[in-house]
Amino acid sequence: MRDSRLTEISGMVVTETGFVVVNDSADEEPRRRIFFLDAGCKVVRTVRYPSRPRDTEDLAMGADGTLWVADIGDNDRSRETVALWKLPPGGDRPVLHRMTYPDGPHDAEALLMAGDGRPIIVTKQGGTAGLYAATGDLKPGATVPLEQVGQVSLPRTTTSNPFSFLGRAVVTGAATAPDRRRVVLRTYADAFEFDVVDGDVVAALTGGTPRVVPLPDEPQGESITYSRDGRFLLTVSETADQPPGTKPTVLRYPVPAVAQAASSSAARHTPTPSAAARGASATEGRVRALIGAVGAVGLVLVVAGLLGMARSRRTGKR
Repeated sequence: MRDSRLTEISGMVVTETGFVVVNDSADEEPRRRIFFLDAGCKVVRTVRYPSRPRDTEDLAMGADGTLWVADIGDNDRSRETVALWKLPPGGDRPVLHRMTYPDGPHDAEALLMAGDGRPIIVTKQGGTAGLYAATGDLKPGATVPLEQVGQVSLPRTTTSNPFSFLGRAVVTGAATAPDRRRVVLRTYADAFEFDVVDGDVVAALTGGTPRVVPLPDEPQGESITYSRDGRFLLTVSETADQPPGTKPTVLRYPVPAVAQAASSSAARHTPTPSAAARGASATEGRVRALIGAVGAVGLVLVVAGLLGMARSRRTGKR
């Protein structure tokens, strides 16, 4: 992607003709758009928001082609409401729908669509991520309460990434397969694909065993989507903090065969590490041991604080 406005890509979906992407909370006004790209990653259309978004972190597309922009980022955990922007197919004016958590603010970067069309927010926190959905129909001009509908714990991996074990602990993006029978969550290091039965995404995430796809050493991987045929996972990283001239590049990973789900539990929960992961330093091991000694509460605080700083140096993201 060569457009200079696309340096903080946090969400991506595939369309019949290319891609749609959004930046996260860009300080520069020209970057606060919904960008439509052709198959060669050239921007062919943009859509403005009618008011300024706070922190757009993911995209999801409904079965009818409706685009949902997840304005759910909250690094400081200070927002009274979060929001979804709804854009119908061919539309040029997104509509804002506000929501509020039942248990205080959360940072989140991932959005999925349930089989009944209800959006599901996946929070960004160490250990167990929360799943939240609206208690009623979303309405423009109204604030709808969210409810926690489940929690998801991802298997541990050893995949190499810029944020070490912290990068393997938090969910940074999500996507639904074209056939609506699979969903995927990603961290900075890996993708985790779940099978969905009868559109029940919550049951899949809370009770299923995922297939693991390593995404090693992506600069700052926050976006993920499926290819049109569902055979590949496509990702793209933020590049704002990379060396000058670095362009965001779409990467493609084969989706593991569904038959792999029948492999042994040990194999599913202990994916084979990449060469880079096998070379992980002993220092990281000692740090992980120390964090384990601190305990679960300490780990959550460390993840929340350090990832909030590591993911961006921009003033608006602090």
